[in-house]
Order: sequence, then structure tokens, then C-alpha cells
Amino acid sequence: MKFTLSWLKDHLETSASVDEIADALTDLGLEVEEVVNPAARLAPFTIAKVLSAAKMENSDHLQVCNVLTDEGEKQIVCGAPNARAGITVVLAKPGDYVPGIDVTLGIGKIRGVESHGMMCSERELQLSDEHNGIIELPEDSLNSEVGCTFLDWLAENRPESVDPVIEIKITPNRPDALGIRGVARDLAARGLGVLKPLEIEAVPGGFPCPVAVEIDAALKEKGCPLFAGRLIRGVKNGPSPAWLQARLIAIGLRPISALVDITNFFTYDLNRPLHVFDAAKVQGKVRIIPAQGGEELLALDGKTYSLRPGQMVIVDDKGPESLAGIMGGELSGCDEGTVDVFLESAYWDPITIAATGRALKITSDARYRFERGVDPEFTLPGLELATQMVLDLCGGEASEVVMDGAVPDTARAYRLDPARVISLVGMEIPEEVQRKTLTDLGFRLEGDMAWVPSWRPDVLGEADLVEEVARIASLTKLAGKPLPREVSGVPGAILTPAQVREKTARRTIAALGYNECVTYSFIDAKAAALFGGGSEATRIENPISSEMTHMRPDLLPGLLAAAARNQARGFADLALFEVGPVFTGGEPGDQVIVATGLLVGAAAPRDPWGSRRPVDAYDAKADLEAALSAIGAPARMQINRKLDGWWHPGRSGNIALGPNVLGTFGEVHPKVLREMGVKGPAVAFTLRLANVPFPKAKVPTRPALVLSDLHGVERDFAFVVDKGVEAITAVNAAMGADKALIEAVSVFDQFTGAKAEEQMGAGKKSIALSVRLQPRDKTLTDAEIEAVSAKIVEKVTKATGGALRK
Repeated sequence: MKFTLSWLKDHLETSASVDEIADALTDLGLEVEEVVNPAARLAPFTIAKVLSAAKMENSDHLQVCNVLTDEGEKQIVCGAPNARAGITVVLAKPGDYVPGIDVTLGIGKIRGVESHGMMCSERELQLSDEHNGIIELPEDSLNSEVGCTFLDWLAENRPESVDPVIEIKITPNRPDALGIRGVARDLAARGLGVLKPLEIEAVPGGFPCPVAVEIDAALKEKGCPLFAGRLIRGVKNGPSPAWLQARLIAIGLRPISALVDITNFFTYDLNRPLHVFDAAKVQGKVRIIPAQGGEELLALDGKTYSLRPGQMVIVDDKGPESLAGIMGGELSGCDEGTVDVFLESAYWDPITIAATGRALKITSDARYRFERGVDPEFTLPGLELATQMVLDLCGGEASEVVMDGAVPDTARAYRLDPARVISLVGMEIPEEVQRKTLTDLGFRLEGDMAWVPSWRPDVLGEADLVEEVARIASLTKLAGKPLPREVSGVPGAILTPAQVREKTARRTIAALGYNECVTYSFIDAKAAALFGGGSEATRIENPISSEMTHMRPDLLPGLLAAAARNQARGFADLALFEVGPVFTGGEPGDQVIVATGLLVGAAAPRDPWGSRRPVDAYDAKADLEAALSAIGAPARMQINRKLDGWWHPGRSGNIALGPNVLGTFGEVHPKVLREMGVKGPAVAFTLRLANVPFPKAKVPTRPALVLSDLHGVERDFAFVVDKGVEAITAVNAAMGADKALIEAVSVFDQFTGAKAEEQMGAGKKSIALSVRLQPRDKTLTDAEIEAVSAKIVEKVTKATGGALRK
């Protein structure tokens, strides 16, 4: 949305500077995107006078001019047809930047003749599209003496040419600000001036309108509640006056003709889109109907549109003449030969206009405003104002107004509670200031009820009244205040146990050297299927892209994709993790929070001691166990191999408490790595935070350290077991032999392979355990040690089905 400063001052009596206005607009929520001041680009140019002009040899159009400047007489070569002695011109000197041709001048040489500058046309200075010759200034005009700046001349004689242009960004909830008067109203409420009254006088009709209008009954309820118009006969549709053209050019519009320029003027000035039909091209009654489907319309943009069933269209006896509320038709458009014009003003349903515009992919100023909501009560006043301007600029005689339908009732009121500004926003604004603010914005106050003006469709409740008051007062005045504490002292925990657990897991995994990632919860169907997802229940109905069609069933797809991107950029060794939700279905209960870590490449950097090695399943297992320990998981857990398909079947496992799986670790299946474009090795772990049982009683997260001054005893045991027996089975069995005395059990050797089977039998292996006994109250006797050792052998042989190796 663009407007000039002088255009704004048509509605706002103010002495505020452009900078003050720009700052206030942004603070009011009408963000200023750009302020263009033509004075900056026109400042270097000065006034000069041509003393003589002689035709250049060997040229049929170039002239060598002797020009009087503020620096004396200069020789300038000029090809303009109107260059001649005695005229006052605008001079660009060497070193000046000419914006219209994007050139910084130097001393030129044309056909061997030096040229010390350039006499400019309006197009070269971006004043208009005029380029038939150089600018000629009237000698009797103010500031036209040689040496005066062209900027000073424009300020006195054509002030609209140096008018600053302000561009603001309008949010969808503020259609009233799509008219310059709406912007002025906000600034007046802020205190940057006084809103000028808008005088509206009905134009008396001199004769009955020969064009009848009719709205289809189905569209009156939803589509077009009101359609009005009148005929103006005997108009002269020439170019619009200079002031109107200058304003339209300043905001980026191309002047076309007086009639069209008037409709564009009201679109921006008062947010009232209008349309003009050449009455001589309209046959019979003008009707607003839903399209049957298949009708074609050649629109003003030169494109032919095929209408779909139900789309609103304005027709006469010949057929479609205009896309209602969006764009007029070429066949009924006005041109320089137009004598009688039918001026139309209507109110169109925003949703219907938006649907039609999107379906036909048409963007226009009218659609942009109607789909956001114009003022329905201004439909007829806007018609009167536009009629008067047509009569003023084009002459003619106006008919009586014809209309069908009625102005829709938008009246609504909400209670103004001055105290809610404090409770909702935290600002203390006196009640009288609040009431004045709403009154300045056009609200009508009756007691404690505020009636919403018809041009504010966004105000739909008491909270919106508070927002308006706070917005005008300026949210920059909002001071931060701490929330009051219910009790004095250090506040208690405000996080839930689940949130504390999630926070602890995140900090622990990061401390292990992983880098945290945050990936989308949406992935493509192919990746989802690799990890057990991709079902219809997790499909997104309206995905933002074809690569985000399903809710993720696991965090690994996002981490593997991140690893692939890093590998493509030369980063081979990676440690990534994420904590977030995964989804097994589309219902609220089908979402759980998990923590997943991914290791790719080597476990250590290159060094002289050969410590670099590929990551393996035990790296992932160790990190998973550290995270489980940090969140309070039991010390004794089991390992099982009931794995999902994306894990390597022989190099992965679950850490579980019976059937309850707490986490999974191991190598990612090579097939999955190939599909995801990741070069292995790659190991990972997944921690199911909700599956870890919470302690029944509140205990310290880190138990007190208990030390004994008695000497510990270590005993080694070797067991012959089936080669399919897992070492953790033996370790857990040994730990359970005597929980009071046994402090630690670890595997220190494993004898497997062909030689092992030769010595111990086919399908057998040896597992060697180191058991540490730590007495607390007395030194152990040999008999006590032997008794515990016997229990260890009994427990392990029973759990594994093996025997003590001899």
C-alpha cells in the first residue's frame, strides 16, 4: 500500500515530518516498508539557459548548444528536437547520476565534439513517461533563474513531483488501512494531527437511469447484498488532470484515462473500488448471476477466462461483461470515444471473491480489497463522491441512482471494561483516554458499550477493544514486570516430572558430545515407510510440500537426512541427537516423546597412537546407558533382540524391564543407510522417556557416597555356555547372588570361535566374569568368600544353562 505525503494530508491536518509519520505507522501496526523521497534523486540538477544552438556537421538531428550554467558557459551536444536558443532547461553536470537512464555522467565526446553535461527530459528524471524532448521551463515561473536548483523549482511549481512516497505493509485483519483515509484516522487517533471531515453531498439525478440492475436471488444472501449504479451521459474521457496523474504515478499506477483514473483514485483514497462501463456497449439489464460454467470473458488484462459454475459474474443481454468484484471486461471498457458511462458501486462477499480470484488466479486491486472486506455502508456514499468527480473532470449529466439489494447489517457492540487493559496487556491507561481513543477510531460509545464502525470487520470482541486502545497508546510503553510470587523465597519446581526428565536427557546427551538437531515433524512417505510409518492415519491432509506428507514415526529419518547433508559437505564424523515427538497414528494418544542419538564415522580423531576406530554398537549402548542412568532408570535391566526392521538384526538390541522396552541401540540397517544416502558406519540409540518408570518415592537423584575402609575381594569366574547366550545374562545372574556383598560384575574375557568349540564342544563359548566383593562391617573369611562364590556359580549356571569352566 503506497501513498504520498500530500495525499495523506488531504485527510490529515498535520505538521509532522515524514520520519515522525513513518515511526508512528510502524508502531501502530502499519509497518513501513520503504520511504522514497524524490528530492534525494533530484537534488543535483540545476537550471540553465540555452544561449545558442547550431546543427552539428555530419548529423541530421544533433545540435551543439552553448548553455549558460551556474559555472559559466558550457558546450553541450543535444539530440532533442526542441533544443533551441532561448529556452530554460534542466541541466545534469558531469558527475551527476541520471536515474531514468541509470547513468552517471562524464565529459563525453560525440563525433569528436566534447559535451559537458546533459539537458534532461522528464523520463530521464523519472518525472513522467514524457520523452519527446527536453524539459522547457516557463521563464516567468518562480525559481527559474540560472543556477537555481531544479528541486526548488519543482517545490514551487510542481510540488507533487517531490512528494515523499510511503509504502506500508497491511496485515489481513486491517482492510480499513487499504484506504489512505483509514491510515490518516489511525495517525489522528495517535495524536499526529486532526482527521479532516469527509464531506459527502448527494448528486441530484437529472433523469431516470436507462440501465436497470438486478441481483440473482441466490446471491443476495451470500455473494452480492448490494449493487448500485447510475448513468452519466455526455462525458469527455480524455487524459486525467496533472495532479491526478502525478498521484497515480507516484504509487506505481499508470494513468489510462480520466474515467479509469477516477476509479483507481477512489480505490486507494477511500478503499472503495468502483467500475465504469461504456454504456453504449451495454445491452439491456445489468444482472449479477452465478456462472453456469464454461462462459468466457475477455478481461481488462487481455486474458480470456473460462468461468466455473457458481462464480459471480456481471452480465447483460449479450453475455458476461465483468468478473464481479475482481476485474472488468474488455468489451465493455471505457476508451477515448466513451460518451455515456455507467458507474457501478457494489458490496461483494469477501469469501466468494477470494474463492473466485484464487480459482482463476487473478490478482487485482479490487479483489485484494473486497476479499479482505470493504466498508459496506460506504457503498452508496462512495458512488456519490465518484459521480461528483466524474462531473468535475469529464463533464456530463448524472442520472438517478439505481440499485438492488440493501446494505448488510454489520452493527455490533461490545462492553468496554477499562480494567481489562491491565489484565490483558499490563498497561495502565485512564478510562477517559480509552474512551477518547475508541471515539477517534470511529467507535460509537453508549455507556459502557462500544459500537463497532462498519469499516472494522476485524473487531469481534471485548479483547479487540483492548487491543485498539493499547495499539494507539503504543505497546512500546509497556514495561516488563515480574509476576507476583505466591510465597516468598525461592519458588518450587514449576516443571512436571516428565519435563524434568526430558530436560535431563537433553543435557546428558549433549554432555556426551552430541550436537542437538531440530528437524521437521513431517517427512516424505518413502522415508516414513522405512521406519514403520507412512500409513493413512499419519498422512497430512494439506502438506506444505511433497516431501512433508506424513508425521514422522521415528526421529532417525530427520537425523539421517541431516547426516547425509553434512557428509555431502565434507563432514564425515558426526554425533547428532534430537528430543521430540514421534507419531504412531493420528490421535492425541498416538504421540510420544523420545530421545534419539546418531553416531556416524569414527569414534576418535586421527592421532599417532592409532586410537581412531569406526563407531560400533557398544558406543551407542554406552551412551544409552548413560542417559538411562541420568534419568533414574533401574540399574539392572535386560537385553533382548525383538527389534524393528530398521536396526541391524545381529548388531542391535533393546534394553528392557521385562516386556517394557526402555531403549534401543545398535547399528542402523545397511539398507536404510543406502536409502537415506548415508555412508556408514552409523550407530544409533533411541530412549523412550515415558517407558522408564518413575521412582515410587522421592529420592535424591545422586545417592550419597558410601565408602568402606575394609579391603575388597575380587574373584574371577569362567563359564562355558551356548554361543547364543548373551553376556548380560551372566552378569545379571552374578549380581543377584548377594546384593549386599557384590559391588560390581564385569566381563573381562570372551573365548569364541573354532578353537573354543574344539576345546569346549560344538556351539559353545567361554565368558569370564570379574566379581568384586566389598564388605561393610567386617573382613570376609575364606569360608564366607567360598559361600558367595558358590552362590555365584549356582546363579549363573541356572540362568545360562552353562557350567563352570575347568
